[in-house]
Amino acid sequence: MLRTALRPRYLGLLALALVIGVLCVIAGRWQWSVAHDEARADTVREIQDRPVVPLDDFVQPLEDFPDGGSGQRVTTTGEYTGDQVLVVDRLLNDELGAWVVDRFVVAGTGANLAVVRGWIPKGETPPPAPSGTIELLGSLAPKEAPDEGVGLADGEMTSVDVAKLVNVWPGEIYNGFAFAMSEDGREQAPGLERVPPPLPDTSLQWRNVMYAVQWWVFAAFPLWMWTKMVRQTARRDEAVEAEEIKEHVT
Repeated sequence: MLRTALRPRYLGLLALALVIGVLCVIAGRWQWSVAHDEARADTVREIQDRPVVPLDDFVQPLEDFPDGGSGQRVTTTGEYTGDQVLVVDRLLNDELGAWVVDRFVVAGTGANLAVVRGWIPKGETPPPAPSGTIELLGSLAPKEAPDEGVGLADGEMTSVDVAKLVNVWPGEIYNGFAFAMSEDGREQAPGLERVPPPLPDTSLQWRNVMYAVQWWVFAAFPLWMWTKMVRQTARRDEAVEAEEIKEHVT
């Protein structure tokens, strides 16, 4: 079979099969990326199409965070208390820093809402929160995994651990937190960089996934056909040689 495969004709066919296979793999990877991009675009579109709602119409203190509530934009009125923590080791534009998380007391319920007011570079001192009554527009997110930081300074955490904050801040608390998008209509707080609210987990667009799988199957098909052709030719040549040997012997 190897002798047959090394014939110029089959070497040329092998090169053609490999080129076709590579093109099919590239097409499959493109469809796979499209599946991710379309899922992300659908998620962004779905979140943007949601109306902005009052916080207390969407969730109450101590209630479980609503399913599908990640990314929901809400408005509320209240005051920052000055109780501030830093969630360390957070990247923004590939630079290491910390989220500045402030305690926001919601006027309607008197409960605490953890608000990520912004991001500061590592080693910087966060500016104080604005005083007085604030109109907050925020994007909700579910509470993060428990804080497991060891050896951190006072007022530092590794996650927005609501279960830990409820033991630090007096009063009831919301089972989630908010990324500040504006405070009293100001889009960016002085001395801070706003943290873009992360998108919820996006699922794949299965139609494009199936297209990707089809292309990868097509990539294998030319090689399978080439192998089959070589095997059939080799068997035919072996049969001819065997017949010639038989005739020569007789």
